[in-house]
Amino acid sequence: MPAVNRSDVPAPTVPLSAGYSAGDFLFVSGQVASNPDGSVFVGDFTDEVNRTLDNVEAILKAGGADFSKVVKVNAWLSNSILFAPFNTEYAKRFPDSPPARTTVVVNFGHPDVRVEVDAIAYLG
Repeated sequence: MPAVNRSDVPAPTVPLSAGYSAGDFLFVSGQVASNPDGSVFVGDFTDEVNRTLDNVEAILKAGGADFSKVVKVNAWLSNSILFAPFNTEYAKRFPDSPPARTTVVVNFGHPDVRVEVDAIAYLG
């Protein structure tokens, strides 16, 4: 089955899969910092980044991958002043040979979301 979902959090409330496997690729849908009950985490930005990346990592794992298999990341931040703290935490997940990445500043329309990350992993 190509859809990849996590058993440790509620299913998405919108029509999407947490991840999707297609051939040798695993596509991880955009993840935000969520609590185990599915609610949005509110707190320190460093914790928000790490919870977001933990969610990406959990979907990668469920799909048979890890950060070493990631070839492309898209990241969205709510404010340009968040680039530096985001990069500090992001670099810890990709210490060697980080994947290609696009990072943009957006208005999420949700006051508690400051970062979202999706990823593409090569499984071959």
